[in-house]
Amino acid sequence: MHTRAESAANQALVYPIETPPAPGEMVELRPGVLWVRLALPFRLNHVNIYLIADDGGWAMIDTGIGNEATIEAWTQLFEGPLRHVHVTRLIVTHAHPDHVGLAGWIVERFGCAFSMSQVEYLQAAYFQHRGADERKAAQRLFFRRHGMDEALTDELLGRGQDYLKRVSVLPASYHRLSHGDTIAIGSRRFRVITGGGHALDQVMLHCAEDSLFLSADQVLSKISPNVSVWAVEPKANSLGEYLASLAALERDLPADLLVLPGHGLPFFGLKTRVRQLADHHEERCELIAEACRTAPKTSAELVPVVFNKHVLDAHQMGFAAGELIAHVNYMLAEGRLKPAPSLDGVLRFSAA
Repeated sequence: MHTRAESAANQALVYPIETPPAPGEMVELRPGVLWVRLALPFRLNHVNIYLIADDGGWAMIDTGIGNEATIEAWTQLFEGPLRHVHVTRLIVTHAHPDHVGLAGWIVERFGCAFSMSQVEYLQAAYFQHRGADERKAAQRLFFRRHGMDEALTDELLGRGQDYLKRVSVLPASYHRLSHGDTIAIGSRRFRVITGGGHALDQVMLHCAEDSLFLSADQVLSKISPNVSVWAVEPKANSLGEYLASLAALERDLPADLLVLPGHGLPFFGLKTRVRQLADHHEERCELIAEACRTAPKTSAELVPVVFNKHVLDAHQMGFAAGELIAHVNYMLAEGRLKPAPSLDGVLRFSAA
């Protein structure tokens, strides 16, 4: 008898194009749908950008990170294979720097409209100012309460969050996208779907007539999106929100969509991938529960339980810590963990 995880894993995803666009090139996925890939200076070394034919030009979905290398890459594209492209509007799916990083530069270059969800726009504005001393003090307390020592906390607050600086100036105004909206891009009509977990209110776009789904970072083909909790909302149930979003996508969307993700390759097999991602997080929860049965554990002690196959630098450790805490908060909300007594102010958890 196969488990649910085995059944999902045995249904292979289908990749219609197995070779991504090279630097300085673009791929036409469908008439009026272009795919560009930009480099990132991390282990996750790329981000996908999509351009959709619009009235009078093209709508751009996301921008890449805000650094000189990305500006050079876009300049090469706009002077080469995309020299015919005039960007009429920019839609940014969420506030992470690899997606919103060059929003200010693109809007200034083309004088185009700019759209995000309200929460993500405000989150992007927050990210630009989170280096303030009071914010760093809150983050330090957050990491220390979860069992990170002083040296690791220093790393997490230094190099571990450098990526947040890689954003050009955010445009001063925007058009709000809300869950359930319908927007027209050229001849296509898209329904706006938003979901939490990876980001607070990430925008996804579904075109039923063309069987297209721009999933942003909510559903990726080969990796699990990071789902984390941070000092600004230390008791957030990010994983619960993410799993609820996955369940809604599985319930509400058809199975035959071409999924255009923020990273990785476009693919068919949305429902299979959603099940795989949900099962992945359940496996992590089971590891945490098992570790907490023997003795109360801090989040710092649980990081190597879940991420035991990885050597983590400061940047990756920051994500790992945030993701581990997201699993802890979810399991507390579900009654699968409980707080353990503590005399030193450090949070510890036991299996319920």
